[in-house]
Amino acid sequence: QDEVKFIAYWEKVRTEHAKFKSKLIRGLPIAILFALPVLFTIAAVYFFSPDWYTKISQKAGSSSGAIIAAVCIMVIFFSFIRMHFKWEMNEQFYQELKARSE
Repeated sequence: QDEVKFIAYWEKVRTEHAKFKSKLIRGLPIAILFALPVLFTIAAVYFFSPDWYTKISQKAGSSSGAIIAAVCIMVIFFSFIRMHFKWEMNEQFYQELKARSE
C-alpha cells in the first residue's frame, strides 16, 4: 500500500521537485540551521572577546563581509545539494518500484 501511494505521489510531484528553484527553496531551512552555529560562533568571539579577535585577524572590519558571503554561498550549496540528493534517492526508489510492478 505504501509503495502504491509513493508511486502516485512521486508521479504528481517529481517534475516540480526536479527544478533548481524548488530544490533550493525546500532545502533552505535545514541549510540555515546548518549555518547558524557558524555565525553564532563568530559573533560570540567578536562580541565577547574583541581583543583576541583583533589579535587573530588584523583586518577585523573587512573580514566580516567575506565571512557572511562565504556562509551565504555555503547555505545555497548545502540546500541545493541536499535536496538534489533526496530527489535522486526518491527517483531511484520510484524507478525500482515501477520496474518491480511491471
